[in-house]
Amino acid sequence: MKLLKSSLALLVGTALITGCNDETIKYVEPTERVKLATFNLSFDRATFEELADEMQVSPEKQSELVIAYLDNSIDEQDKVLAEHIIQIRNVAAIVQKNRPHVLMMAEFNNDGVGEDLTALQGFQINYLSVPQSIDGAGGEPNLEPIEYPFLESYATNTGLVSGYDLDNDGSDGTAPGDSWGFGNYHGQYAFALMSQYEIDTANTRTFQEFKWKDLEGAKNPTITICDGSEAIPDGMQCGDEWYSDEEWEVVRLSSKNHVDAPIIVPTESGEETVHLLMSHPTPPVFDPGKNMQMNAAEVEFWQHYINGSDSIYDDNGTSGGLGEEAKFVIMGDLNLERWSGDGITDVMEALHSDPLVNQSVANGALYPVSYGAAEHAVDESIEHPYPNRITSTFGLGVDYAMPSATLDVKATGVYWSASYEEGRKLFNDQDVGFGDGKSISSDHRMVWIEAQL
Repeated sequence: MKLLKSSLALLVGTALITGCNDETIKYVEPTERVKLATFNLSFDRATFEELADEMQVSPEKQSELVIAYLDNSIDEQDKVLAEHIIQIRNVAAIVQKNRPHVLMMAEFNNDGVGEDLTALQGFQINYLSVPQSIDGAGGEPNLEPIEYPFLESYATNTGLVSGYDLDNDGSDGTAPGDSWGFGNYHGQYAFALMSQYEIDTANTRTFQEFKWKDLEGAKNPTITICDGSEAIPDGMQCGDEWYSDEEWEVVRLSSKNHVDAPIIVPTESGEETVHLLMSHPTPPVFDPGKNMQMNAAEVEFWQHYINGSDSIYDDNGTSGGLGEEAKFVIMGDLNLERWSGDGITDVMEALHSDPLVNQSVANGALYPVSYGAAEHAVDESIEHPYPNRITSTFGLGVDYAMPSATLDVKATGVYWSASYEEGRKLFNDQDVGFGDGKSISSDHRMVWIEAQL
């Protein structure tokens, strides 16, 4: 059965009104400190239905499959499912260990339009609401369940075929390359939000249809990688504009979506609103320069937005960015860092240095770090000027929970256990034969901040 947004809202609303004596309903008391996290879960699957089905596997069946996998008695046809369940359980364990009040999740596939919440609800009921293990697959359940009564999934441009030859391969209307955002099907690589506080859906703004040409200073991207490392499409040459004039008039900026979702946090002195500015820009690789420029523009969008640019408009036609005193957190796997990698680093440097961004977090003592990242850099011979700031197994710090200067941030972190720390098997577990990477949990790490309200 598909659980759509309307039915979920009714379910949650009824529970909050009538469930006062129901011990299964978890309530969040007024707070003065709020913990917000971003995590690329690497839940990409061949279809949305595959992920949704995995999320419906009961905890009892999960345990049965994991035990059979570990003792090598599993049927071959169940092996991949068991591996995926181990991954999901480890991700759930990371969430339970860190206990963010609000969690933005990248690479959580959906139905393309964000209406079918079956997978999200299954993740809550069958994984997050069940005790997981800090010791990974086969470990005793020793973590406390965590409840998120508010769930949202967002429409995405990935796999949404444009009808234009956007990849310049001579054919149009073909996924993944001719989609507004790269994806083999509509909904691949989407993102979602889970929250213990109310998500202000009435005032949520989405920018899925915002046109790239309308970003301040935007130019039709050109072919810039001309050393032969990336193939240049037939009939094109170095310096050519990537899009035709017709395509440039309509091409969308966001490879997935850009979303401003306000959350309403109850405090002892009244309600506080924090704007979650969520996106997952395209990687700046895989072609001769267009993706690099698109990635930079997707990141640059947020700098214009927090500075209140009048040129920005949302999917409802409302123009303008955030107000001057707004509290916000820029969240997501932005596929760009300021020191290393293939992207246009100046764009990220400018965002980090913007005075509207909390400089203690962006440039100071509260920059999120971990011991696991530093150890990984040594083990893999990764050269990076700040190895403890890496947030991915491929050696870059591309995941962000970047708060506004108006937020009083007290603590930050990247959850990545080193070999001598508790929770190591949530990242590296040779016992299950996966080693290191997204098959264990994810190739990205959770980044979090804690702010005083």
